[in-house]
Amino acid sequence: MMEDSVHRLDRLAGALQRRARSRPILYRLTLGTRVLLAVGFIPTGMVKLLGRRFTSMSPESDIGGFFETLYRSGPYWRFLGLAQVLAGLLVLSRRAATLGALAFFAIMLNVFFITISYDFRGTPVVTGLMLLATVYLLLWDYDRLRGLFGLGAEGALELPPEPRLGGRPERGAYVAGLACGLAFFSAMRGLLVPPRWGFWFALGCLLSFLVALWCGLFRRKRRVPD
Repeated sequence: MMEDSVHRLDRLAGALQRRARSRPILYRLTLGTRVLLAVGFIPTGMVKLLGRRFTSMSPESDIGGFFETLYRSGPYWRFLGLAQVLAGLLVLSRRAATLGALAFFAIMLNVFFITISYDFRGTPVVTGLMLLATVYLLLWDYDRLRGLFGLGAEGALELPPEPRLGGRPERGAYVAGLACGLAFFSAMRGLLVPPRWGFWFALGCLLSFLVALWCGLFRRKRRVPD
């Protein structure tokens, strides 16, 4: 009974992965999700890795006291930062993106339960969406994860080739967006660049996103002569 359920879920996950892989727009969504996770966690992880406080909230509050306890743990605080930075770097790598997605799933599952355990107001909605984003990344690479469930090559669906971006302008837009996003959040965290430059980095992120969107969705393919 249990084995039949596993195989049914395997077929469902495989079918969803095949359908997702056949749509170029979802490939771009995958890249954008990876970039956003890296942008959100690498600067934050660096703050912890450097031994700095993550928040200026008063330790008298429940949330502030929680972060202050983590900060005073010292090595554990830096370990959390290191894990976030490594996950961000892995998810940006084509070969290690699946490992990065697994790392982010563990991180986001932990963060999500922290936010629902304390009075973070609307934050659980954000962390819940980020958790779903990591589930999406795992589904995108499901064929690489089947072995974790004791499933071999038998029964696996043949996947279409992974889509590619539409040329150097679009690839450049994603790289520029990643660079601007990292710089913007680093500025907000007091790293690398002055906070007063944050507006310009935010503007750069927006322009890069618009270029990527234009190239990926609205750029017409050139017709090949008969």
